Amino acid sequence: MKLQRKGTRHSHRGVIGVESAIVMIAFVIVAAALAFVVLNMGFTTSQKAKTTIIAGLEESGSSMQVAGKVTAVGCTTSAGGCATTPVLNATAFPIKITSGGEAVDLGASTTAVKYLSNTVEYDDIYSGPINAAEKRSLSLALTEAINSGYIASHPTTGNSPNATSAFIYWSVQTNTNAILDQGEHAVLTIAYKAADRPAALDTIRAEIIPATGASLSVERQVPTITTSVVDLG
Repeated sequence: MKLQRKGTRHSHRGVIGVESAIVMIAFVIVAAALAFVVLNMGFTTSQKAKTTIIAGLEESGSSMQVAGKVTAVGCTTSAGGCATTPVLNATAFPIKITSGGEAVDLGASTTAVKYLSNTVEYDDIYSGPINAAEKRSLSLALTEAINSGYIASHPTTGNSPNATSAFIYWSVQTNTNAILDQGEHAVLTIAYKAADRPAALDTIRAEIIPATGASLSVERQVPTITTSVVDLG
C-alpha cells in the first residue's frame, strides 16, 4: 500500500505561489525601471526642444531697429567733388535697441556691415565704433572717423575717401564702451569713395550683422539730390 506524507501537496502549492509572486514582483520592478527611463528620456528631450526653441526665437528677432529718418550728405556742385551728376558722399542710419531687446556689441571684432547698391556689393565694410564721446552731428563724427583712421579724408570737402567704409558713432550714450544698450542711440555711417557714390534712383541697403541675434537690414531708394542734406525717409 502506497503511503503519502501528509501535507506534501500543500507544501508544493505554497512554493509555487511564492515563486509566482517573486516573478511578478520582478516584472513589476523591471516595468517600473523601464517606465522611469522612458519618462526621463522624454523630459530630457522636451528640455532640449525648449532650449532650441528659445535659442531660435532669440536668433530670429533682431534687437535693433531704425531710430528715425535715414539721412545723407548730398553733393550737388563741382566744389563738392561731383562735376555733373549729384551724388551722395555719406549716409547715416540711426539705430537703437528694440523695446525689451538685448544689448548688442558693435565692436569691430564682433560685427560686420554688408553694403549693396545698384553698382557695388561689399560683404564687410565695417571699421568699428569711433573712440570718442557722443557726437551731435554727422560732420563731427566724420572728422572723428578721420582721427580714428577709418577714412582718409572728409567726404564733404570734395576729397572722397579712397575706400568705402562704415563706422558707428553714438548720438546718445550712457557709457563709452562699444555696446549699444537700452536708451542709447547710435548711427551707422557709410562714407563712399568716388566710384561708389549713389546717385538719384539708386537703391542702397546696409545690413548690420552682429555676433548673436538677427541682423538689421535697412534699404532706401535715393531721391533727387538737390541739397547738401538729403532725407531718405
